[in-house]
Amino acid sequence: MGQLKDTVKGLANEAAGNAKQVAGDVRNDPAQKAEGKMQERKGELQQGMGKVKGAVGDRV
Repeated sequence: MGQLKDTVKGLANEAAGNAKQVAGDVRNDPAQKAEGKMQERKGELQQGMGKVKGAVGDRV
């Protein structure tokens, strides 16, 4: 169960991060773009954690 939860949260964070990056580009706001980049990375890490949990059977 933890695998699915982490994967979904990761996808959501990655999508939100991408949206913030686009908004930062449109508004010419480097701070918002950087925040989006960080959120995207967080999502990627969450997805990776979900994969690890799936591989070891949620013992992480």
